Amino acid sequence: MKVIFRVDASLLIGSGHVMRCLVLAEALSKKGHQVEFACSPLKGDMRQFIRERGFNVITLAEPQRNLEPQHDADYEAWLQKSVIEDAQDFLAAVKAADLVVTDHYAIDADWQEKVAAVLDCCLFAIDDLGRCHRAELVLDQTLGRSAIDYASSNTKALVGSEYALLRMGFSNKREAALSRQLSDESLRVLVSMGGIDAPNATLKVLKNLCCKVNADFTVLLSSRAPHFQQVSAWCLTQPNVRHQEFVSDMASLMLEHDIAIGAPGTTSWERACLGLPNIVIPLAKNQQLICEQLVKHNAAVRVEIKDIPSTLYGAFMRVLEGWSQFKEANLTLCDGRGARRVIFEIEQLVSKKRDGVFLQYASQDDIALIYEWQSHPDTRKYALTPNVPKWSEHQTWMLKKLQSTSDYFYMVINRVDRSKVGAIRLDRMESGHYLVSIFVDPNSYGKGVAFQALNAIDAIHPDVTLHATVLKANVASQRLFKKARYHQVDEETYIRKPID
Repeated sequence: MKVIFRVDASLLIGSGHVMRCLVLAEALSKKGHQVEFACSPLKGDMRQFIRERGFNVITLAEPQRNLEPQHDADYEAWLQKSVIEDAQDFLAAVKAADLVVTDHYAIDADWQEKVAAVLDCCLFAIDDLGRCHRAELVLDQTLGRSAIDYASSNTKALVGSEYALLRMGFSNKREAALSRQLSDESLRVLVSMGGIDAPNATLKVLKNLCCKVNADFTVLLSSRAPHFQQVSAWCLTQPNVRHQEFVSDMASLMLEHDIAIGAPGTTSWERACLGLPNIVIPLAKNQQLICEQLVKHNAAVRVEIKDIPSTLYGAFMRVLEGWSQFKEANLTLCDGRGARRVIFEIEQLVSKKRDGVFLQYASQDDIALIYEWQSHPDTRKYALTPNVPKWSEHQTWMLKKLQSTSDYFYMVINRVDRSKVGAIRLDRMESGHYLVSIFVDPNSYGKGVAFQALNAIDAIHPDVTLHATVLKANVASQRLFKKARYHQVDEETYIRKPID
């Protein structure tokens, strides 16, 4: 599959769009797909950085004029040309693609329609704004976002932080994060306000906190940032502050720190995946929804940039005092497997596979349906505990499962009519090992639902060992797990080792 990413970075745009596209690009490339980027030459762009990450960059025609943004949401100024001009420049440079990915606030349905009509390709839009797209698939990884926000796009929308595009290192470090503890020695604080930080929130944070708390600070700020020299010089005067321009392993760096202070962009999901308590400081209008949701879920404390001198220290102490609660709240928001979930959907899309199943997290709305399925005689026939639980026992059990930060509880969804046809759980046994349990809606027996669900699990959780316990009398389930490439180790135990 040939994939072209249409994305830009600049002093106006920042680096976040490119960084999340690189996560998806690296994961696609690892699976053998051909990936290229198409970018405009802009002040502060990241074309060389993308090349250094191993991808070819198609440089589009240079903008012929300098557009000054009239307000925070003047996204066409970010493009530095009209949407139609950009589509024409793209088509002049790109002659073939199976999938075009757009991640740009200035690129909309008009651009997508023009490109799709000429290239006869699939379109995948990454967005945060709830806009209308003309794409076969839309991704919005914002916490609290609803598919209804993309109803006008009349397409499938992958919404919520379970689809957050994080590098594989984060899911690999997730097991260590589950047991992380607050440092016994000096606190370590990570300050990361994004690659550009135009308002220089970094220096405001440092000047107002370094002298008030006993902690060691790590500052991440790129040389592309307009205030880089000022921040770098200030850091050199402080014995407890270390400045880094770039880090290749952000996951390990985050695990080394106790509290983070940053802008609420993609790094919000990185912090959440690793259970890193944090303070968020919004720097742009499009970050407001993320801020609101993080605060609503008790995962972060919000500080406005203008209030840093008066409220930052109090916010820091609040996070420190509630550190364990903030850690748990973050862990529930993101598990670091978003890229795998997205690629699974992309491959289904490009292969034109319209049937089959996909997985989504179970919720409290599913408690009654799960009880109905579990109470059915055909389900209990081969259950490890044959007696039907009481309704109150079931409610208590399932609420505990839904709140778990270490287990997974998925509903199995039919792709054609979006109906719920089964459920599959992964219960953590020890680090890297999970017990898989699967049951199907009795009305969907004999349709291959369980096998398709296990294939979806393989796509999302290929890096762990899965265990299954199947009663000797349950011949159908034994055939299922053998077909799904599980190895039988005794009469009733099956194991699927990591396949990634």
